[in-house]
Amino acid sequence: MSTKDDQDNHADQLNPNNDSYWQSRGEDERPDDWEDRLEDDH
Repeated sequence: MSTKDDQDNHADQLNPNNDSYWQSRGEDERPDDWEDRLEDDH
């Protein structure tokens, strides 16, 4: 069973507005152009 911290971390990694999203994808933090990067992926 997941703990609240595990659930929060999972949610953060799915939220492109969160640094954890970008860190789980190899970035140091959320880039300044993060919105443009998301548009390029779709």
